[in-house]
Amino acid sequence: MASHSTLLFSPPNLSPRFSSLFYYSSQSPPLQTKKLSSLSLTHSAKPRRLSVSVSASRSLQALVFDCDGVILESEHLHRQAYNDAFSHFNVRCPPSSQPLNWDPEFYDVLQNRIGGGKPKMRWYFKEHGWPSSTIFETPPEGDEERAKLIDTLQDWKTERYKEIIKSGTVEPRPGVLRLMDEAKAAGKKLAVCSAATKSSVVLCLENLIGMERFQGLDCFLAGDDVKEKKPDPLIYVTAAKRLGVSEKDCLVVEDSVIGLQAATKAAMSCVITYTSSTADQDFNDAIAIYPDLSNVRLSDLELLLQNVVAAN
Repeated sequence: MASHSTLLFSPPNLSPRFSSLFYYSSQSPPLQTKKLSSLSLTHSAKPRRLSVSVSASRSLQALVFDCDGVILESEHLHRQAYNDAFSHFNVRCPPSSQPLNWDPEFYDVLQNRIGGGKPKMRWYFKEHGWPSSTIFETPPEGDEERAKLIDTLQDWKTERYKEIIKSGTVEPRPGVLRLMDEAKAAGKKLAVCSAATKSSVVLCLENLIGMERFQGLDCFLAGDDVKEKKPDPLIYVTAAKRLGVSEKDCLVVEDSVIGLQAATKAAMSCVITYTSSTADQDFNDAIAIYPDLSNVRLSDLELLLQNVVAAN
């Protein structure tokens, strides 16, 4: 029979979304348990007494990070690079006489509904009309010309994005580097698994976490390394094998429901550190949800795997 104890819970001010069951440490942010109904808490909420049941533990052996959205919040940088490409090639969709410019709200819709760069542009041009540009003076006709337009724009955008990353003005998200260092110091395996191309991820890691941390990773996988993209679990299953640890002893840090699905399908627990573009997604299968990692410690994540929490 599981043992029970009573904890006094006073909700702090970190995450806007929590479940009805908690384990809370005075040194850690609130932790959301898995597959439980949502409860909105405010600063004025009264303390609640919880009955806690602790069952079979899990041991955190590997910490696995996504890249875009987790290590860096990159969507606004990608949007800037696309808009710079549209301006450079004077891309104009009828009837506008001005270069195409995607605003933040519309780009979030494109990113969450369509995904990758080339599919985004192809979908947009199909919906809003194929543009004129300095690549083609008149709107391209036929699959070959349209493919050339998209390839040219995507290649230029990619190089522009690299320039932005290398500029020294981009910072990693709060808490990421400290958490990586804590994990390595504690002897945990450390991995990065991203659906982006390897060249893009390498560029980000070299410039944002530094060469020493990058070379110290126990596993690094990009979209080029696996046949299936997230939400397929293959990238995380492959990571567990290369790390030499059980999936149940891995903890994944993701920012989106697509990444969350990939992790849970691989039988890995997952915490979410959401971004402005993913904040409204359904994260019910995450075991914790954070606005960022600034107040998250390795000990907090270890408790997530060690304790199965239930409350009356």
